[in-house]
Amino acid sequence: MEASLHPLRFSHFLRLADTRTSLFRNFRPFFIVRCSTSSSSASVPAPAAASPAPNRTKPSSAASTSDREAVRAVRIRKVEELRSKGLEPYAYKWDRTHTANKLQEIYRDLGNGEELDPSNHVSVSGRIIARRAFGKLAFLTLRDESGTIQLYCEKERLQSDKFEQMKTLVDIGDILGATGSIKRTEKGELSVCVVSFLILTKTLLPLPDKYHGLTDIDKRYRQRYVDMIANPEVADVFRKRARIISEIRRVVESAGFIEVETPVLQGAAGGAEARPFITYHNSLGQDLYLRIATELHLKRMLVGGFEKVYEIGRIFRNEGISTRHNPEFTTIEMYEAYSDYESMMNMTEEIVTSCALAVNGKLTVDYQGVEICLERPWRRETMHNLVMEATGIDFTKYGDDISTAKEAASQALDVTESSRSFIDSCQSVGHLLNEVFELVVEPRLLQPTFVLDYPVEISPLAKPHRSHKGLTERFELFICGREMANAFSELTDPLDQRKRLEEQVRQHKNKAADSDKNGKVDDDKYEVTMDEDFLTALEYGMPPASGMGLGIDRLVMLLTNSGSIRDVIAFPVLKTATQQ
Repeated sequence: MEASLHPLRFSHFLRLADTRTSLFRNFRPFFIVRCSTSSSSASVPAPAAASPAPNRTKPSSAASTSDREAVRAVRIRKVEELRSKGLEPYAYKWDRTHTANKLQEIYRDLGNGEELDPSNHVSVSGRIIARRAFGKLAFLTLRDESGTIQLYCEKERLQSDKFEQMKTLVDIGDILGATGSIKRTEKGELSVCVVSFLILTKTLLPLPDKYHGLTDIDKRYRQRYVDMIANPEVADVFRKRARIISEIRRVVESAGFIEVETPVLQGAAGGAEARPFITYHNSLGQDLYLRIATELHLKRMLVGGFEKVYEIGRIFRNEGISTRHNPEFTTIEMYEAYSDYESMMNMTEEIVTSCALAVNGKLTVDYQGVEICLERPWRRETMHNLVMEATGIDFTKYGDDISTAKEAASQALDVTESSRSFIDSCQSVGHLLNEVFELVVEPRLLQPTFVLDYPVEISPLAKPHRSHKGLTERFELFICGREMANAFSELTDPLDQRKRLEEQVRQHKNKAADSDKNGKVDDDKYEVTMDEDFLTALEYGMPPASGMGLGIDRLVMLLTNSGSIRDVIAFPVLKTATQQ
């Protein structure tokens, strides 16, 4: 399996603006905050009402910083006051008996106005996200990971001056532990009637204002912890991500695969064609590369005698950033001895459908307004046939005549000047076929489609097709116009493998030389090296095998209806900010 995701090229940025990809162009992140920073003891003036216009003037950063620092100063004084009373505002632990959601389940049949035995206490803990105070009565909303529950606070039920402490020292955002009995108010709100409480963590910074929220999209990604506090739906995406990864492991391990770990730091960046991150190891006195794929080491495991192996891990590529690409991303790569790419198609279907059922309970997915049906079996079609269906061009008749093939492609396609340059730069008919596929066919593949039998020129690690010369036994899975998975019948001939990798290095050097000659600055300007130890391993003999890589981030995007890869990575790569 060469690469679970295509490396991002400049041409992909150009295609994002093409009318054929308008399905995803109009996505705009939307964010609502349900928290408030106000409190009875320290209120900060609310900013003026925001205009809904997308290019509204932002509030003065100096003013917002000033307000924030004023709130922080007040809360630091509260920390000092708590300590002066012998109370530690940063507790060591809290013994909780129930989560909020568990209480909601247990007492769902409790009638309005009913209260259980006051001596039968429960203990809860979580963050305060709302509060209201009326004389001798206060209502606080406490949220833990499972959900929310109301704290019903009466002065008569609390000892000594605890009620006043609650009113003056507890702010929205603080993490509290509370003990009390259960009742349901006349208005139907299940509540803990608090008899004692403890501030477990005193917060110093205010949460976003509930009316204006965290509107800075960059700050949402940069301060994801605030994003998750303010908007529980964001955290739900990451819970679903965890379930998806667990389900992937369940599916592949039930099929007999063993999870292994391979190096992140490698002496040669192999298994894909992508610009690597380079670091330096002081003790070894040499450069090392962050892996751009797990493939070559997993294949070494097959050489060593393992027959079914997989790895879920981070991949690092020093390339562009877009809604579909992040410099570090997560894949599963898996390899099975004595099988071919047909086996991996079946496994891919099983993984994706099982994950869909695990997180959504159905095989119909609404993604950005498009209904996707994941019912099996999925369409399987060759790249040649898909291109001919979309353009009328039969590339098989051109053989190695690249000039005639380019002329036919230019005449048949309504290409832009930028697209024409990519066509003109193709070095073979196989490269041209793939370029036309990416330009014309790929954006149209909305429903799950296995694209089969790629040209050998762009598949240096795939086995030659047993029936069609010049092609390989390789497929890619596309859903919503996006590549989701990539798989091969693996190349096991060490001599053929060496020739292919040498040709890949030669072509890369030619592209880099052309870039230098034309004064271009692009992702081709990096060194490609061969992994000699991998070639040595193949000479010891690797059994016939198939391999598949699936992009987990893109799968999570699909199953959570997330428009950007940054929405499914908790802490995406961002340019370092000088001061937040």
